[in-house]
Amino acid sequence: MLDIDFSTFPKLETERLTLRRADLNDINDLFRLRSDKEIMKYIPRPVATTRDEIADFLKLTDEKIAANEMINWMITLKDNPKMIGTIGYYHIKPEHYRAEIGYMLLPNFQGKGYVTEAIAEVVKYGFKGMKLHSIEAVVDPVNLASCKVLEKCGFIKEGYFKESEFYNGQFIDSVVYSKLNT
Repeated sequence: MLDIDFSTFPKLETERLTLRRADLNDINDLFRLRSDKEIMKYIPRPVATTRDEIADFLKLTDEKIAANEMINWMITLKDNPKMIGTIGYYHIKPEHYRAEIGYMLLPNFQGKGYVTEAIAEVVKYGFKGMKLHSIEAVVDPVNLASCKVLEKCGFIKEGYFKESEFYNGQFIDSVVYSKLNT
């Protein structure tokens, strides 16, 4: 079984991005991200309605990082500490050497390769730093942009699950992509 330890939070960098830990300065930008109905339409989670919900979310995230249950980075441009998105491992399964990656990006920064760049760095950290064997991504099959990004990053479509989740009064489909540490 994996021995996950986030007691020293890993700050990651790419050519254009810094991936850092969230702080209270991110509340407004996180609220913009998580209250945007267009962004959240692909994520089976409630749309944020208050900044207090975001503060609670940050507190819960810190608790889960401290318990080594998940890790979440704020995506920022190297020359600007302002958050433009998030990326992380939200379901870590140490007994299976596997984790689920997820990401979100503010609309003004989409289509510029930032998510592809962030995924590549987080995958590298997952395989080398965390010693994962495999990484999965669960996406809404209607979210073609996310499917294309995952394929560009070397993820393989493993399965299409019809009405596999119940959210907001309806059953929704999901697609699972994965990447092996080979």
